[in-house]
Amino acid sequence: MFESITNNEDRGQVGIGTLIVFIAMVLVAAIAAGVLINTAGFLQSQAEATGQESTDLVSERIDVTSEVGIVGSESTGELEAIRLSVSGAAGSSQIDLSEATIQAVGPNGQANLVFTDVAADGNTLDGTYNVSQLNASKFAVQNSSGGWVSGDDAVLNNENDYTIVVNPGAEPFGSLTAEGLDGTTQVYDGSFTYAHQTGEEAFGESQTSSLEIVSPSSATTAVELNSPDLYSEDGEAVRL
Repeated sequence: MFESITNNEDRGQVGIGTLIVFIAMVLVAAIAAGVLINTAGFLQSQAEATGQESTDLVSERIDVTSEVGIVGSESTGELEAIRLSVSGAAGSSQIDLSEATIQAVGPNGQANLVFTDVAADGNTLDGTYNVSQLNASKFAVQNSSGGWVSGDDAVLNNENDYTIVVNPGAEPFGSLTAEGLDGTTQVYDGSFTYAHQTGEEAFGESQTSSLEIVSPSSATTAVELNSPDLYSEDGEAVRL
């Protein structure tokens, strides 16, 4: 009886079986640990990305500090320019205005306005151009001195505040027509090929418009433009 219990061959078989089970358990534990580590890393990365997106939606926002219209004709009640003074929201870094969009709803429809530093005639904006020479569905940017800003320089930061300008005579704000050099009447887009503007359909007295300025990080700023019921004189600035 004693010899069968202490048989060396039986004891060796038991030891090998135990070792195999132990190794299998270690392998399973290692695989499970690897899966947990990978999952934890993925969730951490996803959480960081989501947190950054949420932060950008709050901080990388374009603040509008004033909305002003410049009266072009007191007699017809039309504006010649719409000007929005903008700055970066508190805590924002650099915001590229050339990558921003403006979703506008006005008296003459709706449109998505995008940045331009080119006039309707295809030339780069400079001191010889005014706001009426901006095409429909476009906005431009001016600095504090009134100079046009190129796409490379239209960046909001702690040092620079800019003014977004749009043409109140172009859709969706207005729908001015113009008489061309050939005598035909066309929709006015600021081109120099027109003899003169006609019609009275520019954005003006008592009219309203809704804007949503969307920054490159998709942060949205809502703006309501409400023009006064009566203008006093040509060239005056009125609060919208």
